This record gives sequence, C-alpha cells and structure tokens, in this order.
Amino acid sequence: MMQLQSLSMCGRFFFLSAGPAVADLFQLAGVPELAPRFNIAPTQPVLAVGLDKAGQRNVATFRWGLVPRWAADVKLAPINARVETAADKPMFAEALRQRRCLIPADGYYEWQRQGKAKQPFCFRPHDDRPFAFAGIWEAWCPESGPPLLTCAILTTAANDLVRPVHDRMPLILDPRHYDLWIDRNVQEPAVLTDALRPVPADALHAYSVSPWVNDARHDDARCLEPTA
Repeated sequence: MMQLQSLSMCGRFFFLSAGPAVADLFQLAGVPELAPRFNIAPTQPVLAVGLDKAGQRNVATFRWGLVPRWAADVKLAPINARVETAADKPMFAEALRQRRCLIPADGYYEWQRQGKAKQPFCFRPHDDRPFAFAGIWEAWCPESGPPLLTCAILTTAANDLVRPVHDRMPLILDPRHYDLWIDRNVQEPAVLTDALRPVPADALHAYSVSPWVNDARHDDARCLEPTA
C-alpha cells in the first residue's frame, strides 16, 4: 500500500534543472553539480541560494524543516511559515529579518481531498523554467558536532489556479525580487511587501498526477506522470 507521508501544505516539490540553467538564473559564479530530484520531502537536503560573506551569490545545502536556534532538539522543525504572520512568530521572526534564501525548484505538488482519498496535483510554470521559493534559514547548534543548517518555505494565500486544490500555496518569487529577498541589509518586513505576493495564476499550469508520488521513497519520473 502506498504511504501517504508528509502531505502537509507545500510538503513536496521537484527540482530537475541542470547546473548551467540554475547558474544562469541565479547569477552564480560557478555551475553546481545537480542530479534531478522528482520528490523532495521534509527532512531531506535541499539546495538554497544566498549571499556569502563577500556579498556574492552562493549555494548551500539545508535540511528542510526549520529548527530555531533556541530549540532543545530537532523535533520542532516546521517546513512552512505563513507569510502573513512569520514576522510576529518567535519561531520565524529573526530568520525572516536576517536569514532569507532562495530555494530553487521546477514545480511542486499539492493534494486535493476527495472524500477519504487525496489526489495529488503538479503545479509548474508554463515555460518549465526553474524558479525560487522564498525561504528562511537557521543554524542550529547541537551540544557536539557542527551546526545543522535548516530551512523553511514561506507560504501565502492561493491564487485562482491553486485554490480549488488548496487554500495555501508556496511563495514563488519574481526574479526581479531575488536581490531584495537575500539582501541582509533589508531587515524590515514591510520593505518586502511587494515581493510577498502570490504568483499570478496564469504563470502556472496544473494537472493531476499518479499516487506514486505519495510515497516519499519514490524519486523518479513516475511522480510527474499525468493521470489518465
């Protein structure tokens, strides 16, 4: 039987683009080596783009599920933060002001409740180009060992395309706002208002996919196969 794991809102996405396309979109100095990932799930490593100490865009790997620095352990690790309230929540407020990142993706999955079942849908841009979720990150320090880098994806109210499936959606940033989003000098949430809007419905398309994607252990092209 398929396992319905981690089907919370914005709980899965995929990232298939090759390194050169990612380096070009995010203006990276180097070309990252990437393998296609069809079913990225919470607690798994995700790629994120931010600024290094020299102010240059760089990539790093984070564990999906934000662990605040004050947490006693990694059990408290939300994968999403609501954009409307993140600035007021102790869990997210400091990261929103000081530690923002771009999380590259090619699309994401959402589940529509149909009676007792849940039907997965794929949402992706019409042009199939990669994009970036608005992310925040933290460095959690265990009693011993290196810091654990973790992240969460911001969510917003669903646009007209997504709303029949779910009332929330991940915050997909317009490339014009990438610089603003990762600028560490911008720490007032009010300055980010224009960037924190749902992507227009006509920028995406959606289709139902096979329940194969329900199991987080499945990471292959079958996850994106349309249903009949």
